[in-house]
Amino acid sequence: MDRVFELQDQFVSDFFVTLYLAGAGLLVGGFFGLVIGTLLYVTRRGGIWPNAFVNAVLNFVVNFFRPIPFILLAIALQPFVRDLGIRAIGNGFAIIAIVVASMFGIGRIVEQNLVSVQPGVLEAARAMGASRLRVVLTVLLPEAFGPLILGFTFAVVAIVDMTAVVGVVAGDGLGNLALTYGLRQFNPWVTWTAIFLVILIVQVLQFAGNAWARKVLRR
Repeated sequence: MDRVFELQDQFVSDFFVTLYLAGAGLLVGGFFGLVIGTLLYVTRRGGIWPNAFVNAVLNFVVNFFRPIPFILLAIALQPFVRDLGIRAIGNGFAIIAIVVASMFGIGRIVEQNLVSVQPGVLEAARAMGASRLRVVLTVLLPEAFGPLILGFTFAVVAIVDMTAVVGVVAGDGLGNLALTYGLRQFNPWVTWTAIFLVILIVQVLQFAGNAWARKVLRR
């Protein structure tokens, strides 16, 4: 237990590093995931922009990356990142790995939430002369906003888990702290303190996301 107090500054620092990694991963991965999911929805048969080829390619890519365990994906990405002249270690690489892993899962979540929008609402907007792009931006996404918040809340919980896992191969954060000062030094107090802090982050984000979604859905 004394070791936990000795490392309290490190815990505080890595707590905020974990928040930084999760926030950056959600921001960038969430943006690309929103684009992928929206394209999957609008290009499907009977969609706003039906395109069998684009839809098939997107589905293949999403289905290819989603089943890969995150730790294996992070390891596999390191040679490609090095070829791009980027250091395959540290928080920069950790964010890249989280973004690549999360955007395909988020894309599928977005697609599934957009399916809940009533087609009649979209057809009515088209009948009033709105362009396809305008329907997507001003009708489709706003109509699915509440479910999308719940979907992104689910995703951010998974992303926080990724920040802990990526500490094994690259980045800093609570996962790396638990590995370095907990597992390798046989100190369960450090490990469980790191676990508690990760749980705290997840619970706060889950509560905030659920509260925001309820507020939106009541409108």
